Amino acid sequence: MSAEFTDYDTSEYLEDEQDVIAYLNAIAEYNDPALMQMALGNVAKARGMSQIAKEAGVGRESLYKSLSKDGNPSFQTILKVINALGGRISIQAA
Repeated sequence: MSAEFTDYDTSEYLEDEQDVIAYLNAIAEYNDPALMQMALGNVAKARGMSQIAKEAGVGRESLYKSLSKDGNPSFQTILKVINALGGRISIQAA
């Protein structure tokens, strides 16, 4: 008997606001910009990349590229995406 594996897509499991907040907060604990970039991409995909791109004022294809594994988004783009997702950045003591 051989095992079969399917691709895992985090965006399929982000069903509501609480899921998104818990997911992004958990990812933030790693202090890894690449991981946060990927997580924002997962959330944007779950919410609808076209809609998030429109609300962020960036092109859909540009947003896909920016939030991909090989993307290099500016801090401005990250802030726009976070705002489009209804979030904001908060600074806390480490």
